[in-house]
Amino acid sequence: MDTPTSPFDLVHRQGSAGPLSGIKVLDLSAYIAGPYGCTLLADQGASVIKVEPPTGDNLRKYPSTLEAESRAFLGVNRSKAGICLDLKDSDQRALLMRLVAEADVLVHNFRPNVPPRLGIDFDSLQAINPRLVYCAVTGYGETGPLKEKAGYDQVLQTMTGMCTMQGKNDGPPEILYGSVVDYYAAALVAAGVSSALYERERSGEGQYVGVSLLRSALTMQSARMIWAEGEPAGVSRDMRSGGITGLHPTAAGWLYISANTPHFWQALCRKTGLDALAEDERYDSVRKRAAHAPELLTALHGALAARSALEWEALFGEEVPCAAARRVEDMFDHPQVLAEQMIAPLAHRTLGSYRGVTRPIVFGRTPGPAPFAAPVFDQDTAAIRAAAAGTNNDD
Repeated sequence: MDTPTSPFDLVHRQGSAGPLSGIKVLDLSAYIAGPYGCTLLADQGASVIKVEPPTGDNLRKYPSTLEAESRAFLGVNRSKAGICLDLKDSDQRALLMRLVAEADVLVHNFRPNVPPRLGIDFDSLQAINPRLVYCAVTGYGETGPLKEKAGYDQVLQTMTGMCTMQGKNDGPPEILYGSVVDYYAAALVAAGVSSALYERERSGEGQYVGVSLLRSALTMQSARMIWAEGEPAGVSRDMRSGGITGLHPTAAGWLYISANTPHFWQALCRKTGLDALAEDERYDSVRKRAAHAPELLTALHGALAARSALEWEALFGEEVPCAAARRVEDMFDHPQVLAEQMIAPLAHRTLGSYRGVTRPIVFGRTPGPAPFAAPVFDQDTAAIRAAAAGTNNDD
């Protein structure tokens, strides 16, 4: 094997080039938002080195039915090399600075007061590498009374009204499981970094990119975050259509139906034998159907009791938007998922192999290299140290 000319050469990318091939990323972040944002960059061809403290990314310690690894860590850290550095140690911080000198992007999720203490704030690193795109993921942003407060997905869900809106009328707030704020923030990380890289092609300069969970949670609710002049505080901001749109019981299993347009409403009535409802002007709009929900649901549930959710899904086909409620395990072998090549087997040092999600974006001309498994802890530290020392000696 050829001696690497750069520590980033240790991030072996095999296969087609991606739109970000050649871009070098340092991922100092933990949990989900920052790491998965960097994974999205890796999916597009970037070479990513994940930098963990001696205690490791906290996500490694989350409960998991896998004994050797954390399922969550594997899911959000594919296609990265891994290194362990104690940034409080001057020699190890010096190694990071050598990596910063040739990196294109650095991502972290420290609270705003931490980077200056470690000497890795934007101004310090820009002095080393003026072309560096520096992305900070915070809980609440860079300013304001909460800027130093730790922010987590479900904390921000609760703060920003998402849990109250998710709860049933007159019921308690409910969490939206699945780390939706984190994953949306990850998408903003990838988008913001890519935009900064595009701008750098014109200016030649890097810049600071800020992503916060607060901004993510509110941006996700942009259709609710409208308050017209003169409106009272208690107006409904619910996104749900009401009426027949929602989950419904069947003879076996639950079925989600969305039939808001006249075309889909008429198809639903025809397929369920409720043709008379389609001709009734009391139900000829989404608002009217929401107002008459109790009587419509009685009729619909009676009709749906004739078949299972999977049978209705097949019968409705392309004429009525719907889905039978499935387990997440069912998606690994779903024909549509397989056709889209969204699941791939990945070889892993301790697990042997696992199947996981890959390639969330399709690029026609530059599809990107093949994905590979998330690193085990401290996986590439020795090799990256050696490569960095060799690069330093050559200068």
